Amino acid sequence: MALTALDPRTALVVIDLQAGIVAAPTQPYGGAEVVARTVELADAFRAQDLPVVLVRVSFGADGADLVPGRTEAGRPGGTRPEGWDVIVPELAGHSGDITVTKHNWGAFHGTDLDVQLRRRGVTQIVLTGIATSIGVESTARAAHEHGYHVTLVTDAMSDMDPEAHRGSVARIFPRLGETGTTEEVLDLLAKTR
Repeated sequence: MALTALDPRTALVVIDLQAGIVAAPTQPYGGAEVVARTVELADAFRAQDLPVVLVRVSFGADGADLVPGRTEAGRPGGTRPEGWDVIVPELAGHSGDITVTKHNWGAFHGTDLDVQLRRRGVTQIVLTGIATSIGVESTARAAHEHGYHVTLVTDAMSDMDPEAHRGSVARIFPRLGETGTTEEVLDLLAKTR
């Protein structure tokens, strides 16, 4: 863990903590643990008047806005249950939060996330969410490419594949930013203000 600093204009960016994803079996942390730690962070960011961005993934009923292209895994099929894409109640309902709806793995492509952050003078993002190796990693890669400082809260994210989680945390994240725990981010946030 190499968490060194939080910029004065840092935003918390929460990836896909919504009903249909939090309910999935994840490792090394269950959805409830990821949500609880993210709530702690969101409360602290709000108390410091720093932006909280809630990113959710959603698709039209006809699936026309799914990412096209052939993959070995195929395209997801079937009908999703009503409300699967609703942000969990523990995080929803704060009028100052920014909500971004994405149709891809990452939160930057095809959304106004970059504009929302830049208009607020944000230079660093702190990432949490599910799944580590998909939505979180894709967003971290794009944030790095957009020139943001990136902090990844490794105990406030999880994955359906524990090996994929470990691979992202050990091999990919150190190349994109700094990693730390919820407690380390909260301590650093308290010291920076």
